[in-house]
Amino acid sequence: MALATPALADRWQGSIGAGIAYAPDYAGSDDYDSRVLPVLNLTYGDQLSINVRDGIEWHAVRQGNWTASPFIGYTFGRDNKGDISQFEKVDGGATLGLRVSYQHGFWRYSLAGSTAVSGDMEGATFSGRATLRTPISERLLFVLVPSISYSNEKWTNSLYGVSSEDSARSGIATYAPDGGYWHLGVNASLSYALTPEWTATGFIGATHLTGSAADSPIVDELGSQWQTLSGVSLSYRF
Repeated sequence: MALATPALADRWQGSIGAGIAYAPDYAGSDDYDSRVLPVLNLTYGDQLSINVRDGIEWHAVRQGNWTASPFIGYTFGRDNKGDISQFEKVDGGATLGLRVSYQHGFWRYSLAGSTAVSGDMEGATFSGRATLRTPISERLLFVLVPSISYSNEKWTNSLYGVSSEDSARSGIATYAPDGGYWHLGVNASLSYALTPEWTATGFIGATHLTGSAADSPIVDELGSQWQTLSGVSLSYRF
C-alpha cells in the first residue's frame, strides 16, 4: 500500500478555489444577492471527473471522440426567502443520470438525463449543452456555453407548484403545472493565468424560463422569466 500511494496521487489532477457570484435567489426570482461559490474541478486519469456543475462522473465508455458517463449529481431545490418566504422550502438532493458527449475540435457537445433520488425534488430533467473552449493567448482562455434543458411535470411541480398550504400563507393562488418547461441559457467566461498554478476568471450568463415554470405565480407574479449571473473566481491548479 505504501508503494501504491504515490502512484494514485499522481493520477489526480485539477483545480480548487472559490469565487463570488451575483445571482438570483432561485431560478425564476427577480431578487439578487451575492454569494460565495466553490471552484472544484478534479480528474482521476481518464476514468473519473468531479466538478460542481456536473457532479461525480465515471467515464465508463470511451470510443474515439465519444464518451458515455453515468453520474451522481446534486440539485439545489429552492430556499424560502424574500418574495417566497411564506412558501415551504424545497430541499435539494442527489440525482442519478447519464451523460453522452462528443468532442469536435474546440467544441464539446453533450446530452444528459437525470432523476432525483433524495430530498423534496421529484421527476426528471434532460439537458443539451455545447461548450466552446478556445485560447486567445498563452494566458487567456475564452469559454462559451449555450444550453437548453427540459424538466418534466413532476420536476416542475417540485419547484414551481403552489400548494394549498403555500397559498393560505402567502395569498398567492394555488398552482399545479400541467406540463414541463424549457430552460434556455448561455454562459461565458474569460480566464487569465496569473501564474502556472493560479488562474483568475470572470463569468457572466443569462437564462430564460418557458412553459409551466414561466406560468407559475412564483415566476409570473413574484419573479421573472429572465435571470442573469455574474461573478469572479480564483483557482489553484495542481
